Amino acid sequence: MSAQDHDDKSSKKDDSPGVEVVVLGDAESIKFVDNSQVENRRQIGLFSAIFIIFNRIIGTGGSVGLSLFMWVIGAIIAAAGMQVYIVWGTAVPKNGGEKNYLEYLFRKPRFLITSVFAANGVLLAWAAGNSLVFGEYILRAANVEPSRWTLRLVGFACITFAWLLHGTALKWGLRLQNFLGIIKIIVLLFIVITGFVALGGHMKIEKPNNFSNAFEGTTASASSFCLSLYSVIWSFIGFSNVNYALAEVKNPERTIRIAGPVAIAVVTILYLLANIAYFAGASKEDITGSGRLVAALLFRNVYGERAERALSALVSLSALGNVLSVIFSQGRVNQELGREGILPFSKFWGSNRPFNAPLIGLGLHWLICIIVIFALPPGDAYNFVINVISYPLSIINAAISFGIIYLHFFPYKDWPRVGIFGLVAAGFFGAFNVFLFIVPLTTPPVGAEPYIDLPYWTHAVAGWAVFGLGFLYWVIWAQILPRVFGYKLRRVEEVGKDGLIRNVFKRVPHHKSS
Repeated sequence: MSAQDHDDKSSKKDDSPGVEVVVLGDAESIKFVDNSQVENRRQIGLFSAIFIIFNRIIGTGGSVGLSLFMWVIGAIIAAAGMQVYIVWGTAVPKNGGEKNYLEYLFRKPRFLITSVFAANGVLLAWAAGNSLVFGEYILRAANVEPSRWTLRLVGFACITFAWLLHGTALKWGLRLQNFLGIIKIIVLLFIVITGFVALGGHMKIEKPNNFSNAFEGTTASASSFCLSLYSVIWSFIGFSNVNYALAEVKNPERTIRIAGPVAIAVVTILYLLANIAYFAGASKEDITGSGRLVAALLFRNVYGERAERALSALVSLSALGNVLSVIFSQGRVNQELGREGILPFSKFWGSNRPFNAPLIGLGLHWLICIIVIFALPPGDAYNFVINVISYPLSIINAAISFGIIYLHFFPYKDWPRVGIFGLVAAGFFGAFNVFLFIVPLTTPPVGAEPYIDLPYWTHAVAGWAVFGLGFLYWVIWAQILPRVFGYKLRRVEEVGKDGLIRNVFKRVPHHKSS
Protein backbone atom coordinates (compact mmCIF):
# COMPACT_ATOMS: atom_id res chain seq x y z
CA MET A 1 0.00 0.00 0.00
CA SER A 2 1.46 3.32 -1.03
CA ALA A 3 1.55 6.46 1.08
CA GLN A 4 -0.94 8.04 -1.30
CA ASP A 5 -3.34 5.12 -0.92
CA HIS A 6 -2.90 5.25 2.83
CA ASP A 7 -3.57 9.00 3.00
CA ASP A 8 -7.31 9.62 3.18
CA LYS A 9 -7.14 13.37 3.66
CA SER A 10 -8.62 14.20 0.27
CA SER A 11 -11.86 12.52 1.27
CA LYS A 12 -14.55 14.91 2.40
CA LYS A 13 -17.24 12.42 3.30
CA ASP A 14 -17.14 9.77 5.94
CA ASP A 15 -18.67 6.35 5.46
CA SER A 16 -20.72 6.76 8.64
CA PRO A 17 -24.29 7.85 7.91
CA GLY A 18 -24.46 10.73 10.36
CA VAL A 19 -21.38 12.82 9.65
CA GLU A 20 -20.36 14.83 6.62
CA VAL A 21 -17.28 17.03 6.62
CA VAL A 22 -17.04 20.19 4.55
CA VAL A 23 -14.03 22.40 5.18
CA LEU A 24 -14.23 25.66 3.30
CA GLY A 25 -11.13 26.55 1.34
CA ASP A 26 -9.21 23.36 2.09
CA ALA A 27 -9.50 19.68 1.30
CA GLU A 28 -8.43 18.53 4.76
CA SER A 29 -11.06 17.16 7.11
CA ILE A 30 -8.87 17.66 10.15
CA LYS A 31 -6.15 20.30 10.16
CA PHE A 32 -2.91 19.45 11.89
CA VAL A 33 -1.47 22.97 11.85
CA ASP A 34 -3.18 25.90 13.59
CA ASN A 35 -3.42 28.82 11.17
CA SER A 36 -5.50 31.10 13.40
CA GLN A 37 -4.32 34.70 13.01
CA VAL A 38 -4.51 36.15 16.52
CA GLU A 39 -2.34 39.10 17.48
CA ASN A 40 0.23 38.34 20.21
CA ARG A 41 -0.94 34.73 20.52
CA ARG A 42 2.60 33.30 20.60
CA GLN A 43 3.64 34.52 24.06
CA ILE A 44 5.54 31.43 25.27
CA GLY A 45 9.29 31.60 24.76
CA LEU A 46 11.97 29.00 25.53
CA PHE A 47 12.34 30.09 29.18
CA SER A 48 8.60 29.89 29.84
CA ALA A 49 8.35 26.58 27.95
CA ILE A 50 11.03 25.05 30.19
CA PHE A 51 9.17 26.18 33.30
CA ILE A 52 5.79 25.04 31.94
CA ILE A 53 7.33 21.55 31.83
CA PHE A 54 9.37 22.02 35.02
CA ASN A 55 6.43 23.29 37.09
CA ARG A 56 4.22 20.45 35.87
CA ILE A 57 6.84 17.84 36.72
CA ILE A 58 7.81 19.14 40.15
CA GLY A 59 4.68 19.40 42.21
CA THR A 60 5.68 18.77 45.81
CA GLY A 61 9.32 17.75 45.67
CA GLY A 62 8.83 14.13 44.66
CA SER A 63 6.88 11.05 45.77
CA VAL A 64 8.17 9.50 49.00
CA GLY A 65 9.43 6.13 50.13
CA LEU A 66 10.57 4.96 46.68
CA SER A 67 14.05 3.62 46.04
CA LEU A 68 16.61 5.51 43.98
CA PHE A 69 16.45 2.67 41.48
CA MET A 70 12.80 3.47 40.78
CA TRP A 71 13.71 7.10 40.17
CA VAL A 72 16.37 6.09 37.64
CA ILE A 73 13.81 3.92 35.83
CA GLY A 74 11.37 6.81 35.95
CA ALA A 75 13.93 9.16 34.42
CA ILE A 76 14.65 6.72 31.56
CA ILE A 77 10.93 6.28 30.89
CA ALA A 78 10.38 10.05 31.00
CA ALA A 79 13.24 10.59 28.54
CA ALA A 80 11.71 8.05 26.14
CA GLY A 81 8.29 9.66 26.57
CA MET A 82 9.77 13.09 25.96
CA GLN A 83 11.19 11.85 22.66
CA VAL A 84 7.77 10.49 21.65
CA TYR A 85 6.17 13.87 22.36
CA ILE A 86 8.95 15.72 20.52
CA VAL A 87 8.24 13.60 17.43
CA TRP A 88 4.52 14.31 17.63
CA GLY A 89 4.98 17.96 18.56
CA THR A 90 7.15 18.68 15.53
CA ALA A 91 4.81 16.73 13.22
CA VAL A 92 1.58 18.26 14.57
CA PRO A 93 2.37 21.70 16.08
CA LYS A 94 -1.11 22.51 17.44
CA ASN A 95 -2.63 23.15 20.85
CA GLY A 96 -4.27 20.08 22.33
CA GLY A 97 -1.53 17.46 22.72
CA GLU A 98 -2.67 13.85 22.48
CA LYS A 99 -6.03 14.82 20.98
CA ASN A 100 -4.32 15.81 17.72
CA TYR A 101 -2.02 12.79 17.68
CA LEU A 102 -4.89 10.34 18.12
CA GLU A 103 -6.89 12.14 15.40
CA TYR A 104 -3.89 11.88 13.07
CA LEU A 105 -3.67 8.12 13.66
CA PHE A 106 -7.35 7.09 13.87
CA ARG A 107 -9.22 8.96 11.13
CA LYS A 108 -12.24 6.67 10.76
CA PRO A 109 -14.94 6.38 12.00
CA ARG A 110 -14.95 10.15 11.79
CA PHE A 111 -14.68 11.90 15.19
CA LEU A 112 -14.96 8.69 17.21
CA ILE A 113 -11.46 9.01 18.66
CA THR A 114 -12.03 12.72 19.30
CA SER A 115 -15.18 11.96 21.29
CA VAL A 116 -13.44 9.25 23.32
CA PHE A 117 -10.51 11.55 24.07
CA ALA A 118 -12.88 14.42 24.89
CA ALA A 119 -14.43 12.41 27.71
CA ASN A 120 -10.97 11.64 29.08
CA GLY A 121 -9.75 15.23 28.71
CA VAL A 122 -12.82 16.92 30.16
CA LEU A 123 -13.91 14.57 32.95
CA LEU A 124 -10.59 13.96 34.74
CA ALA A 125 -9.52 16.37 37.48
CA TRP A 126 -5.81 16.75 36.73
CA ALA A 127 -5.24 19.74 39.02
CA ALA A 128 -7.25 18.48 42.01
CA GLY A 129 -4.49 16.38 43.58
CA ASN A 130 -1.91 19.11 44.01
CA SER A 131 -4.60 21.60 45.06
CA LEU A 132 -5.11 19.33 48.08
CA VAL A 133 -1.35 19.03 48.58
CA PHE A 134 -1.15 22.83 48.59
CA GLY A 135 -3.75 22.77 51.36
CA GLU A 136 -1.83 20.20 53.40
CA TYR A 137 1.42 22.13 53.30
CA ILE A 138 0.03 25.63 53.78
CA LEU A 139 -2.00 24.47 56.79
CA ARG A 140 1.08 22.82 58.26
CA ALA A 141 3.00 26.06 57.73
CA ALA A 142 0.24 27.91 59.60
CA ASN A 143 0.32 25.27 62.37
CA VAL A 144 -3.33 24.43 61.71
CA GLU A 145 -4.58 20.86 61.95
CA PRO A 146 -6.01 20.02 58.49
CA SER A 147 -9.60 18.91 59.03
CA ARG A 148 -11.54 17.42 56.13
CA TRP A 149 -13.39 20.63 55.30
CA THR A 150 -10.48 22.98 55.97
CA LEU A 151 -8.34 21.02 53.53
CA ARG A 152 -11.07 21.06 50.90
CA LEU A 153 -11.68 24.80 51.23
CA VAL A 154 -7.99 25.66 50.92
CA GLY A 155 -7.71 23.37 47.89
CA PHE A 156 -10.75 25.12 46.42
CA ALA A 157 -9.10 28.52 46.95
CA CYS A 158 -5.91 27.29 45.26
CA ILE A 159 -7.58 25.97 42.10
CA THR A 160 -9.83 29.04 41.88
CA PHE A 161 -6.86 31.40 42.05
CA ALA A 162 -5.07 29.44 39.30
CA TRP A 163 -8.17 29.52 37.07
CA LEU A 164 -8.79 33.24 37.41
CA LEU A 165 -5.13 34.20 36.96
CA HIS A 166 -4.59 32.16 33.79
CA GLY A 167 -8.03 33.03 32.47
CA THR A 168 -7.75 36.80 32.86
CA ALA A 169 -4.02 37.67 32.85
CA LEU A 170 -2.05 35.17 30.74
CA LYS A 171 1.25 37.08 30.85
CA TRP A 172 1.13 37.44 34.63
CA GLY A 173 0.22 33.77 34.97
CA LEU A 174 3.30 32.79 32.95
CA ARG A 175 5.46 35.17 34.98
CA LEU A 176 4.25 33.66 38.24
CA GLN A 177 4.87 30.15 36.86
CA ASN A 178 8.43 31.11 35.94
CA PHE A 179 9.00 32.68 39.37
CA LEU A 180 7.64 29.62 41.18
CA GLY A 181 9.84 27.42 38.98
CA ILE A 182 12.89 29.31 40.22
CA ILE A 183 11.62 28.98 43.82
CA LYS A 184 11.31 25.22 43.29
CA ILE A 185 14.91 24.94 42.14
CA ILE A 186 16.06 26.89 45.20
CA VAL A 187 13.96 24.73 47.54
CA LEU A 188 15.22 21.48 46.02
CA LEU A 189 18.82 22.67 46.18
CA PHE A 190 18.28 23.55 49.84
CA ILE A 191 16.82 20.07 50.44
CA VAL A 192 19.89 18.55 48.78
CA ILE A 193 22.23 20.65 50.96
CA THR A 194 20.20 19.58 54.00
CA GLY A 195 20.77 15.96 53.04
CA PHE A 196 24.52 16.45 53.05
CA VAL A 197 24.19 18.14 56.46
CA ALA A 198 22.35 15.04 57.65
CA LEU A 199 24.97 12.72 56.15
CA GLY A 200 27.58 14.70 58.11
CA GLY A 201 25.80 13.80 61.34
CA HIS A 202 24.44 17.28 62.13
CA MET A 203 20.94 16.14 63.08
CA LYS A 204 18.52 16.31 65.98
CA ILE A 205 17.80 12.57 65.75
CA GLU A 206 19.86 9.41 65.56
CA LYS A 207 21.42 8.82 62.14
CA PRO A 208 18.96 6.54 60.24
CA ASN A 209 21.64 4.52 58.34
CA ASN A 210 19.29 3.91 55.42
CA PHE A 211 22.20 3.27 53.05
CA SER A 212 23.80 0.45 55.04
CA ASN A 213 21.34 -2.08 53.59
CA ALA A 214 19.72 -0.18 50.75
CA PHE A 215 17.55 -3.03 49.40
CA GLU A 216 16.17 -4.27 52.73
CA GLY A 217 12.41 -4.69 52.56
CA THR A 218 12.25 -4.83 48.76
CA THR A 219 9.12 -6.56 47.42
CA ALA A 220 8.91 -8.37 44.10
CA SER A 221 5.19 -7.90 43.49
CA ALA A 222 4.27 -6.67 40.02
CA SER A 223 1.37 -4.72 41.52
CA SER A 224 3.62 -2.95 44.03
CA PHE A 225 6.16 -2.24 41.30
CA CYS A 226 3.41 -0.85 39.08
CA LEU A 227 1.97 1.37 41.82
CA SER A 228 5.45 2.68 42.60
CA LEU A 229 5.99 3.44 38.91
CA TYR A 230 2.65 5.27 38.83
CA SER A 231 3.92 7.54 41.60
CA VAL A 232 7.32 8.04 39.96
CA ILE A 233 5.88 8.68 36.50
CA TRP A 234 3.32 11.05 38.03
CA SER A 235 6.28 13.08 39.28
CA PHE A 236 7.73 13.13 35.74
CA ILE A 237 4.40 13.40 33.91
CA GLY A 238 4.84 17.02 32.88
CA PHE A 239 7.30 16.22 30.08
CA SER A 240 4.38 16.57 27.64
CA ASN A 241 3.03 19.81 29.08
CA VAL A 242 4.26 22.28 26.46
CA ASN A 243 2.66 20.13 23.72
CA TYR A 244 -0.74 21.34 24.88
CA ALA A 245 0.12 24.95 23.95
CA LEU A 246 2.36 24.62 20.87
CA ALA A 247 0.29 27.11 18.87
CA GLU A 248 1.28 29.72 21.47
CA VAL A 249 5.00 28.85 21.49
CA LYS A 250 7.56 30.92 19.63
CA ASN A 251 9.41 28.74 17.08
CA PRO A 252 7.72 25.58 18.43
CA GLU A 253 9.86 22.94 16.72
CA ARG A 254 13.13 24.38 18.04
CA THR A 255 11.67 25.20 21.46
CA ILE A 256 10.24 21.75 22.14
CA ARG A 257 13.51 20.04 21.15
CA ILE A 258 15.41 22.16 23.69
CA ALA A 259 12.91 22.78 26.50
CA GLY A 260 11.91 19.14 27.06
CA PRO A 261 15.37 17.57 27.45
CA VAL A 262 16.64 20.51 29.55
CA ALA A 263 13.70 20.26 31.96
CA ILE A 264 13.97 16.45 32.19
CA ALA A 265 17.73 16.57 32.87
CA VAL A 266 17.45 19.22 35.59
CA VAL A 267 14.51 17.49 37.26
CA THR A 268 16.18 14.06 37.22
CA ILE A 269 19.33 15.36 38.92
CA LEU A 270 17.34 17.28 41.53
CA TYR A 271 14.99 14.33 42.21
CA LEU A 272 17.83 11.87 42.76
CA LEU A 273 19.72 14.24 45.06
CA ALA A 274 16.53 15.15 46.94
CA ASN A 275 15.69 11.49 47.55
CA ILE A 276 19.20 10.86 48.83
CA ALA A 277 18.58 13.79 51.18
CA TYR A 278 15.29 12.29 52.38
CA PHE A 279 16.87 8.94 53.18
CA ALA A 280 19.83 10.64 54.86
CA GLY A 281 17.63 12.71 57.17
CA ALA A 282 14.81 10.39 58.20
CA SER A 283 14.25 6.73 58.92
CA LYS A 284 12.43 4.61 56.38
CA GLU A 285 9.59 4.15 58.88
CA ASP A 286 9.18 7.93 59.31
CA ILE A 287 9.30 8.47 55.55
CA THR A 288 6.66 5.87 54.73
CA GLY A 289 4.45 7.17 57.56
CA SER A 290 4.71 10.82 56.60
CA GLY A 291 2.36 10.69 53.60
CA ARG A 292 3.24 13.53 51.25
CA LEU A 293 4.98 15.64 53.95
CA VAL A 294 8.42 14.05 53.71
CA ALA A 295 10.25 17.31 52.91
CA ALA A 296 8.79 18.92 56.04
CA LEU A 297 9.83 15.85 58.05
CA LEU A 298 13.42 16.19 56.83
CA PHE A 299 13.62 19.84 57.86
CA ARG A 300 12.13 19.12 61.29
CA ASN A 301 14.73 16.44 61.92
CA VAL A 302 17.67 18.57 60.83
CA TYR A 303 16.70 22.15 61.72
CA GLY A 304 13.74 21.96 64.11
CA GLU A 305 10.02 22.73 64.06
CA ARG A 306 10.24 26.35 62.85
CA ALA A 307 12.28 25.33 59.83
CA GLU A 308 9.74 22.60 59.12
CA ARG A 309 6.94 25.16 58.97
CA ALA A 310 8.98 27.54 56.78
CA LEU A 311 9.77 24.72 54.37
CA SER A 312 6.09 23.73 54.32
CA ALA A 313 5.22 27.23 53.11
CA LEU A 314 7.79 26.98 50.31
CA VAL A 315 6.61 23.52 49.26
CA SER A 316 3.03 24.81 49.16
CA LEU A 317 4.25 27.36 46.60
CA SER A 318 5.73 24.45 44.63
CA ALA A 319 2.32 22.75 44.65
CA LEU A 320 0.70 26.02 43.54
CA GLY A 321 3.14 26.19 40.62
CA ASN A 322 2.11 22.68 39.63
CA VAL A 323 -1.59 23.58 39.79
CA LEU A 324 -0.96 26.67 37.64
CA SER A 325 0.91 24.58 35.09
CA VAL A 326 -1.70 21.81 35.00
CA ILE A 327 -4.71 24.07 34.61
CA PHE A 328 -2.79 26.04 31.97
CA SER A 329 -2.48 22.94 29.81
CA GLN A 330 -5.84 21.30 30.50
CA GLY A 331 -7.69 24.52 29.78
CA ARG A 332 -6.15 24.52 26.33
CA VAL A 333 -7.17 20.90 25.76
CA ASN A 334 -10.76 21.84 26.63
CA GLN A 335 -10.57 24.90 24.38
CA GLU A 336 -9.22 22.82 21.50
CA LEU A 337 -12.04 20.31 21.94
CA GLY A 338 -14.47 23.22 21.84
CA ARG A 339 -12.86 24.51 18.63
CA GLU A 340 -13.35 21.08 17.04
CA GLY A 341 -17.10 21.41 17.62
CA ILE A 342 -17.28 18.10 19.47
CA LEU A 343 -18.47 19.28 22.87
CA PRO A 344 -21.99 20.50 23.64
CA PHE A 345 -21.96 24.33 23.54
CA SER A 346 -18.63 24.17 21.69
CA LYS A 347 -18.54 27.87 20.81
CA PHE A 348 -18.70 28.67 24.50
CA TRP A 349 -15.85 26.33 25.54
CA GLY A 350 -13.68 27.21 22.54
CA SER A 351 -13.68 30.97 23.04
CA ASN A 352 -10.64 33.10 23.81
CA ARG A 353 -12.71 36.05 24.96
CA PRO A 354 -12.69 38.45 26.71
CA PHE A 355 -9.05 38.34 27.89
CA ASN A 356 -7.35 36.61 24.90
CA ALA A 357 -7.06 33.54 27.13
CA PRO A 358 -9.18 30.35 27.44
CA LEU A 359 -11.07 31.51 30.54
CA ILE A 360 -14.06 29.27 29.78
CA GLY A 361 -11.97 26.21 28.87
CA LEU A 362 -10.01 26.69 32.09
CA GLY A 363 -13.30 27.10 33.95
CA LEU A 364 -14.52 23.71 32.74
CA HIS A 365 -11.45 22.05 34.25
CA TRP A 366 -11.90 24.11 37.43
CA LEU A 367 -15.47 22.81 37.75
CA ILE A 368 -14.43 19.15 37.42
CA CYS A 369 -11.62 19.67 39.96
CA ILE A 370 -13.83 21.18 42.65
CA ILE A 371 -16.33 18.34 42.23
CA VAL A 372 -13.52 15.84 42.91
CA ILE A 373 -12.07 17.93 45.77
CA PHE A 374 -15.41 17.99 47.61
CA ALA A 375 -16.78 14.56 46.61
CA LEU A 376 -13.91 12.14 47.31
CA PRO A 377 -12.74 11.15 50.79
CA PRO A 378 -9.53 13.17 51.41
CA GLY A 379 -7.50 10.12 52.41
CA ASP A 380 -8.01 8.48 49.00
CA ALA A 381 -8.51 11.59 46.87
CA TYR A 382 -4.86 12.26 46.00
CA ASN A 383 -4.01 8.65 45.11
CA PHE A 384 -7.25 8.21 43.18
CA VAL A 385 -6.62 11.37 41.14
CA ILE A 386 -3.10 10.19 40.30
CA ASN A 387 -4.19 6.69 39.34
CA VAL A 388 -7.39 7.53 37.46
CA ILE A 389 -5.45 10.01 35.32
CA SER A 390 -2.38 7.80 34.88
CA TYR A 391 -4.37 4.72 33.83
CA PRO A 392 -6.12 6.16 30.73
CA LEU A 393 -2.99 8.15 29.93
CA SER A 394 -0.98 4.92 29.79
CA ILE A 395 -3.43 3.58 27.18
CA ILE A 396 -3.17 6.80 25.15
CA ASN A 397 0.63 6.84 25.43
CA ALA A 398 0.84 3.24 24.23
CA ALA A 399 -1.33 4.11 21.22
CA ILE A 400 0.66 7.18 20.14
CA SER A 401 3.99 5.40 20.76
CA PHE A 402 3.19 2.37 18.63
CA GLY A 403 1.56 4.80 16.20
CA ILE A 404 4.99 6.32 15.48
CA ILE A 405 6.30 2.86 14.58
CA TYR A 406 3.24 2.17 12.40
CA LEU A 407 3.65 5.47 10.56
CA HIS A 408 7.31 4.67 9.93
CA PHE A 409 6.18 1.77 7.72
CA PHE A 410 2.87 3.20 6.46
CA PRO A 411 3.32 7.00 6.50
CA TYR A 412 0.87 9.68 5.52
CA LYS A 413 2.21 12.10 2.92
CA ASP A 414 3.01 14.80 5.47
CA TRP A 415 4.56 12.51 8.12
CA PRO A 416 8.23 13.41 8.81
CA ARG A 417 10.95 10.80 8.80
CA VAL A 418 11.73 9.54 12.31
CA GLY A 419 15.26 8.36 13.14
CA ILE A 420 16.19 5.09 14.81
CA PHE A 421 16.49 6.73 18.24
CA GLY A 422 12.91 7.98 18.03
CA LEU A 423 11.64 4.55 16.96
CA VAL A 424 13.47 2.77 19.80
CA ALA A 425 12.15 5.33 22.31
CA ALA A 426 8.62 4.86 20.96
CA GLY A 427 8.85 1.06 21.26
CA PHE A 428 10.21 1.22 24.81
CA PHE A 429 7.69 3.82 25.97
CA GLY A 430 4.81 1.96 24.35
CA ALA A 431 5.76 -1.39 25.92
CA PHE A 432 6.13 0.20 29.34
CA ASN A 433 2.67 1.75 29.09
CA VAL A 434 1.13 -1.60 28.13
CA PHE A 435 2.54 -2.94 31.41
CA LEU A 436 1.02 0.00 33.28
CA PHE A 437 -2.53 -0.57 32.04
CA ILE A 438 -2.54 -4.39 32.41
CA VAL A 439 -1.01 -4.91 35.87
CA PRO A 440 -3.51 -2.73 37.85
CA LEU A 441 -6.20 -5.27 36.94
CA THR A 442 -4.42 -7.90 39.07
CA THR A 443 -4.91 -8.25 42.83
CA PRO A 444 -2.19 -6.45 44.84
CA PRO A 445 -0.51 -8.19 47.81
CA VAL A 446 -1.70 -7.49 51.35
CA GLY A 447 -0.36 -4.14 52.52
CA ALA A 448 0.14 -2.81 48.98
CA GLU A 449 -3.45 -1.74 48.33
CA PRO A 450 -3.59 1.68 46.66
CA TYR A 451 -6.55 2.96 48.70
CA ILE A 452 -7.89 3.08 52.24
CA ASP A 453 -11.62 2.91 51.52
CA LEU A 454 -11.86 2.21 47.77
CA PRO A 455 -11.34 -1.15 45.96
CA TYR A 456 -7.92 -1.56 44.29
CA TRP A 457 -9.47 -1.70 40.83
CA THR A 458 -11.42 1.57 41.16
CA HIS A 459 -9.14 3.68 38.97
CA ALA A 460 -8.88 1.05 36.21
CA VAL A 461 -12.66 0.66 36.00
CA ALA A 462 -13.13 4.43 36.17
CA GLY A 463 -10.59 4.93 33.37
CA TRP A 464 -12.32 2.49 31.02
CA ALA A 465 -15.71 3.93 32.03
CA VAL A 466 -14.57 7.40 30.96
CA PHE A 467 -13.55 6.05 27.55
CA GLY A 468 -16.89 4.25 27.38
CA LEU A 469 -18.77 7.47 28.04
CA GLY A 470 -16.93 9.09 25.14
CA PHE A 471 -17.88 6.20 22.85
CA LEU A 472 -21.51 6.34 24.01
CA TYR A 473 -21.61 10.10 23.37
CA TRP A 474 -20.33 9.56 19.80
CA VAL A 475 -22.89 6.82 19.11
CA ILE A 476 -25.77 9.04 20.25
CA TRP A 477 -24.51 12.34 18.77
CA ALA A 478 -23.09 11.14 15.44
CA GLN A 479 -25.13 8.01 14.71
CA ILE A 480 -28.46 7.57 16.52
CA LEU A 481 -29.80 11.14 16.58
CA PRO A 482 -29.02 11.84 12.88
CA ARG A 483 -30.78 8.60 11.86
CA VAL A 484 -33.80 9.16 14.09
CA PHE A 485 -34.35 12.78 13.03
CA GLY A 486 -33.20 12.45 9.41
CA TYR A 487 -30.26 14.82 9.19
CA LYS A 488 -26.53 14.84 8.61
CA LEU A 489 -23.99 16.69 10.70
CA ARG A 490 -22.11 18.98 8.33
CA ARG A 491 -18.93 20.48 9.72
CA VAL A 492 -17.79 23.86 8.44
CA GLU A 493 -15.08 26.27 9.48
CA GLU A 494 -15.68 29.76 10.77
CA VAL A 495 -13.54 32.49 12.29
CA GLY A 496 -14.75 33.72 15.66
CA LYS A 497 -14.70 37.27 16.98
CA ASP A 498 -11.56 36.35 18.95
CA GLY A 499 -9.76 35.52 15.68
CA LEU A 500 -9.59 31.77 16.32
CA ILE A 501 -10.59 29.34 13.57
CA ARG A 502 -13.15 26.86 14.87
CA ASN A 503 -15.39 24.14 13.49
CA VAL A 504 -19.17 24.19 13.72
CA PHE A 505 -21.52 21.27 13.10
CA LYS A 506 -24.75 22.16 11.30
CA ARG A 507 -27.75 19.87 11.06
CA VAL A 508 -28.65 19.46 7.39
CA PRO A 509 -31.77 17.48 6.36
CA HIS A 510 -30.97 14.47 4.16
CA HIS A 511 -32.76 15.89 1.10
CA LYS A 512 -30.53 19.00 1.23
CA SER A 513 -27.24 17.20 1.86
CA SER A 514 -27.27 15.09 -1.28
